Amino acid sequence: MRFGIKTTPMHLAYDDILRVWEEADELPELADAWLWDHLMPLAGPPGGAVLEGWTLLAALAARTSRLRLGLLVTSNVPRAPAHLGKIATTVDVISQGRLIMGLGVGGTRQPAGPNPAVSEYAAYGLPLPSPAEGLARLTETITILRSMWTEEVFDHDGPFTTLRGTRNGPGPVRPGGPPLLIGGWGDRTLRIVAEHADIWNVPGPPHNSAAWAAERGRVLDAHCAAIGRDPAEIARSAQIIVDYADPAGSRAHVTALAAAGIGHVVLALPRPYPRGAARRLVDEIVTPVRENGA
Repeated sequence: MRFGIKTTPMHLAYDDILRVWEEADELPELADAWLWDHLMPLAGPPGGAVLEGWTLLAALAARTSRLRLGLLVTSNVPRAPAHLGKIATTVDVISQGRLIMGLGVGGTRQPAGPNPAVSEYAAYGLPLPSPAEGLARLTETITILRSMWTEEVFDHDGPFTTLRGTRNGPGPVRPGGPPLLIGGWGDRTLRIVAEHADIWNVPGPPHNSAAWAAERGRVLDAHCAAIGRDPAEIARSAQIIVDYADPAGSRAHVTALAAAGIGHVVLALPRPYPRGAARRLVDEIVTPVRENGA
């Protein structure tokens, strides 16, 4: 089992997030660190502070040296695909090849129920695509990213994007570009995971029970079988929100996820972050889980 840490940059100052990342960077038990990709708070006071994810990631990449890093996950809506590829490549270069390219559909129109993306996207003038369009745009973005990371110059004629003479220098540090993590759980999303992803991430609550992750994993396996891909090529990841007052509960959750085939767990920290938060995760969750064989 591998472990990461996630700081959600909502109602927090930069120094609070930096403190946790610098501490985590000194702890080899933590393999990676993550942010999110929203422009307004999803909880708490609507006027609270939120730092833009990729800008913040670049700053944290420059202040750390070991952690793999990324956004869990990048919304595919706010940035044009080639622009996103340039941003991601820049962060990869700053981090000396430590980027993991986390990507998801982003907000879409929903037929019913609460949809926090509506107010966020309206506030920033962003379109809210249908689920089908969102998935098609995600596939196109993946195609463009791969071209930016493997070709010196290319054109692209897609359903949503036309590119001519696109160049991306400097290129990513590792040949082929950063590993691609796709977050999501729907059947059509899992088909895209099977076709393109190196890592599949099960998002946080409520969609991260061990039984639910195992069932979704079987759907992913079926998609892999349909296209002739070995499902073992795709690493399985999940994120949970830790409870500072109940580390035993968090340990039990991680152990159950491991039994369901999850090999990487991202431990998301609730705010405010106590002093020594990353060390507490290692001492109270990571080390005991590993000592028990997960």
